[in-house]
Amino acid sequence: MDLAHSTALVTGAASGLGAATARALAERGVDVLALDLTTLPDEAHITYLSADVTDEEQVAAALGRVDAPLRLVVNCAGIAPAVRLLSSKGVHDLATFRRTIDVNLVGTFNVLRLAAELMSTNEPLADGARGLIVNTASVAAYEGQIGQVAYAASKGAIVGMTLPAARDLARYGIRVNTIAPGIVLTPLLTALGTEVVDSLSASVPFPARLARPDEYAQLVLMLADHDYLNGETIRMDGALRMAPQ
Repeated sequence: MDLAHSTALVTGAASGLGAATARALAERGVDVLALDLTTLPDEAHITYLSADVTDEEQVAAALGRVDAPLRLVVNCAGIAPAVRLLSSKGVHDLATFRRTIDVNLVGTFNVLRLAAELMSTNEPLADGARGLIVNTASVAAYEGQIGQVAYAASKGAIVGMTLPAARDLARYGIRVNTIAPGIVLTPLLTALGTEVVDSLSASVPFPARLARPDEYAQLVLMLADHDYLNGETIRMDGALRMAPQ
C-alpha cells in the first residue's frame, strides 16, 4: 500500500514502540498524528496530541485532525501490571484487572472502530486498498507468565479479534494485522540494569538479544508494503517461548 500523501495515527507514541513507529513513518514523509496521555514537542511530520484511547470523544477529536487520507493506524498504547492471582498481599484486585482490559483491549478496539469508519471513506487505491490497522499484542497472549493474568488476558483478546476484524473490514479494503512482540529493549527495561538485560537476552534463542523498538517499526512498514498479509498475528520474538517466570 502506497503511503505517499497520507496520514498515519499512532497511539502510545510518546515512548517505546509507538515513538519508534511514529519516527519511522515520518522519515518516509508520512504525516503522523501521535497520540499519548503525555505529549512531546511536534517534530517534522509528527503532531503530538494528548488523548486517552479509551475515551470515544478524545479519539474522535484526534481523528478530526486528519487532513490527508488516513491510510495507517498503529495501536501501541498499553499498560503491563504485574499482579499474582493470590500472594502474601492477598487476592488480585478487580480494579487492576478491569483497568488493564480497558486500556489494552477496549482502548485498542475504540481506536480500531473509529479509525475504520474514517478509513472507509478514503478513495481506494489501484488495488482497492483503503487502509491498514496494526494492533499490538504480546507473546504473553500465548505464554503469559506468573503475575501476568490481566496482561495476558488483554493481549490474548487482541489476538482473538484480529481475524474477525479483518473479515468485517475486508469489504471496505481495510486490512487488520497484529504484532506480538517478545522482550523489547525499552528505556524502562534498560533502567533495570545490565545484569537483568543480559539475563533476558540469554533466554532468546536467536538472535540472542532483546528486540529493538525500531525493529517493531520496521515490521509495521513491511505490513504496509505487503498487501497480502491480512488477519494475521506475527510474533516478533527471536523464537522465544516464555518460561513461567
